[in-house]
Amino acid sequence: MFDPLPLLDQPPRERADAARNREALLAAAARLVEHCGVDAVTMDNVAAEAGVGKGTVFRRFDSREGLMAALLNRSETEFQRLVIEGPPPLGPGAPALERLHAFGHSRMEVNLQHAELIRAAGRAGERSYAAMSFAAMHVRYLLSQLGVRGDIAFLATALLAPLEMVVLVQQTRDEQVPIERIQHGWDDLVRRIACREVNQPPSG
Repeated sequence: MFDPLPLLDQPPRERADAARNREALLAAAARLVEHCGVDAVTMDNVAAEAGVGKGTVFRRFDSREGLMAALLNRSETEFQRLVIEGPPPLGPGAPALERLHAFGHSRMEVNLQHAELIRAAGRAGERSYAAMSFAAMHVRYLLSQLGVRGDIAFLATALLAPLEMVVLVQQTRDEQVPIERIQHGWDDLVRRIACREVNQPPSG
């Protein structure tokens, strides 16, 4: 049994007013991304949207890349919350196989939705160790619930690889593969790993 999944690392505890200001800036940036696209978001635009000076935005996030990374962190924290305590099948309450399928589909959607944001964040947008550990621990936990044997850590890594943004963008945008085909293929991979192990007869 694995320990409860940890949420993504959070920024150091801030004063209440500082935390509110940070959230207001992130909400303003998120609105701009939604309505104008990532490329149109600048520190000046975020400052204007939030009604503060540009210097305030720089003090909070250091750079545009830092701001984009903070938006990714905000999204990742919400995704993890849904996995831990959200409604099934992504959250608890559904059979492990259903949860695994739901996790893969949701992760694909999130990574594709934020593909441009991840690029804009540059090195600051690279998935943190905490975020990657969360995904790996969750998949390992579900595989263990399914009774999968063998090197579960390696199998979890194999299942997570097709969900990465770079792979998904190449398939959906460069190769024009429909997302439904990718989801079907991932579901098939999950069944081949999970159901084969569950139904494998004992040796001897």
